[in-house]
Amino acid sequence: MSQSEGSHGFSPAAADAHDHARMPVYALLDNIRSAWNVGSMFRSADAAGLAGMYLTGMTCTPPRPDLEKTALGATESVPWDYFQDPLEAARTVKRAGRALIVLEQTAGAADWRRQSFAFPCCFVVGHEVRGVQEGIIQLADQIVEIPMAGMKKSLNVAVSFGLLAFALRNRWLAGNNGGTGHE
Repeated sequence: MSQSEGSHGFSPAAADAHDHARMPVYALLDNIRSAWNVGSMFRSADAAGLAGMYLTGMTCTPPRPDLEKTALGATESVPWDYFQDPLEAARTVKRAGRALIVLEQTAGAADWRRQSFAFPCCFVVGHEVRGVQEGIIQLADQIVEIPMAGMKKSLNVAVSFGLLAFALRNRWLAGNNGGTGHE
């Protein structure tokens, strides 16, 4: 992630210390309204070894005490950029040669457990109520969903983020570089 892509927030020293664990997976947060959800996603991104995050639209950016309450310092170890326009961020992802994977419940969404994923990639999660905006869905290389077995038809966005981040990590470790996770 480079400073030319958008407003940038990132500790280079922290990234150098963690580069060995990073996989070529990014996340794009499309208008996430809750700072606590954003903080939780930073923490999950760090734990799963994501290469970086694109924060867009109304999604808050560090430093913020309410975000840090759930991030627990992960804003210092996960590279991130901010774009006012989520669609422009998605276009930037595509121009960088990353597959765009939208996590959303749509008529054409596929069960995430039965999909193969190309690396490098970037997955998108959307607004807690409205979901991922249509323009980004139209740019997607894949649209996946997490099937629900209970009465409730969705998960909290930060929980969904964590599930997909670790599913991608497991796929990366199982199918790439002899299982080491190193590029």
